[in-house]
Amino acid sequence: MRVVRKRTLKEFWASYDDAEKPLRAWHQLTEDADWMALVDVRKTFPTADAAGRLTVFNIKGNKYRLIVRIEYKSHMVYIRWFGTHADYDKNEWQKDP
Repeated sequence: MRVVRKRTLKEFWASYDDAEKPLRAWHQLTEDADWMALVDVRKTFPTADAAGRLTVFNIKGNKYRLIVRIEYKSHMVYIRWFGTHADYDKNEWQKDP
């Protein structure tokens, strides 16, 4: 899979420094993956969940949430939102275009 805009991940861990190591690990595992459907994603990340056309990942023991759009046919992963679990619960991520 190809993660679009790794720079966005770097911006996240600049704001949440304890998220750097788990985000780097997520990035590496994702880049090495060959997902064709959510069932494949869950083989790598068992707690990944669908939210419409988006996929939600728990980061750092569920302290943070990472939301991406996965285009399985083109093997592209687009980062949409990252934040605390509390912000996720407030639906802050739904405000982003």
